[in-house]
Amino acid sequence: MKIQGHLFLWLSAFILIMAGVYGVWSKEPVGTTALFLAFGLSVMIGFYLAFTANRVDAMAQDNKEADVADEAGELGFFSPHSWQPLALAVGGAFAFMGVVFGWWLMYFSAPLLLIGLFGWVFEYYRGENRTQ
Repeated sequence: MKIQGHLFLWLSAFILIMAGVYGVWSKEPVGTTALFLAFGLSVMIGFYLAFTANRVDAMAQDNKEADVADEAGELGFFSPHSWQPLALAVGGAFAFMGVVFGWWLMYFSAPLLLIGLFGWVFEYYRGENRTQ
């Protein structure tokens, strides 16, 4: 985990240098501001990863002699058959179309978003998948 923190901190130094160069050459405030904001985000992520690396045990990527199989194992549980992301996607699409075509479309998107969100959160608390 240390290497990720160092990578993001080096990336933030690069972005800071490029923001300065871009700001001087282009004299364009929007792109310069965006680069400085990207610098800030990169510093936050890099600091978090470097700070967290001191609190956790050394991982396989920190060992130069490690094999790929050293980090193998279970990554987590992923739902193999959920329809809820589809309901969220359709509701989100209607919500964004509501911004374009009219806010009245939110009346149709809000129930779809709520059904998809609650269905996804409580998917394994009821029905046939309750015991998983």
